[in-house]
Amino acid sequence: MDRRRVIPWAPLGGGVLTGKYTAADLAVPGSDAPAGTRRDHAKASGTLTARGLAIADTVVGVARQLDVTPAQVALAWTLRHPSVVSSLIGARTPEQLQQNISALDVTFDDYQLDTLQAASAVDLGFPHEFLMRPMVRGVTTGRTTVRPRPIMTW
Repeated sequence: MDRRRVIPWAPLGGGVLTGKYTAADLAVPGSDAPAGTRRDHAKASGTLTARGLAIADTVVGVARQLDVTPAQVALAWTLRHPSVVSSLIGARTPEQLQQNISALDVTFDDYQLDTLQAASAVDLGFPHEFLMRPMVRGVTTGRTTVRPRPIMTW
């Protein structure tokens, strides 16, 4: 039994998953100095990227479907993972704190979960994608297949 427990750091991706940034923010020069803006911090930490914005677009779309905030979707989605026991949230105002807590009330349908998963799937790269190619699998397995054993009922 897997007993790993996780408390995600920055589940809103430095604000990226709230939908507050756009592709225009990628083009703005910034600073990775501590005195920089929140946008600068998100860029320097690697959360404000084209991929991050694409994921944020999906989060915003699901939020619209559910009539909740993107932050609530991102937090609820994070908390659905069985290893997640809590989440660190960085609310700056009482209103943000209340919205974040309300993520506990968000429920997703299967389509929404599949959409979020597809948008955020990690590209495993080499050698994983290589080993999944049909030709490589055939060579490494001798083109064998495994059939399930019939269940014996005596």
